Amino acid sequence: MPNHDDIATSLEQLLESLIKMVGRANQKNDNLHKEIVQINQSMDNLQKRIGQLEWILKGQIKEREWSPIRNYPTHPHTTSEIHDHISVHF
Repeated sequence: MPNHDDIATSLEQLLESLIKMVGRANQKNDNLHKEIVQINQSMDNLQKRIGQLEWILKGQIKEREWSPIRNYPTHPHTTSEIHDHISVHF
């Protein structure tokens, strides 16, 4: 028959080992949570920047549509290209 002290010692060691494992798992979980929070903040900042770029681009498109003269390349290949692409709005 096994010794009760040996069983108690084995169970105590097993319990200590399980407590350490749970502690490490909790620490890893906390680290992952912090990383997720940082990633979410980065995503929010990226979304804000994308929104700002969209707003700027929409403003430029509207400004281009309202502008009476459009800009074209300064070195067209032929003179006819200039006449084909000049657009003046009144």
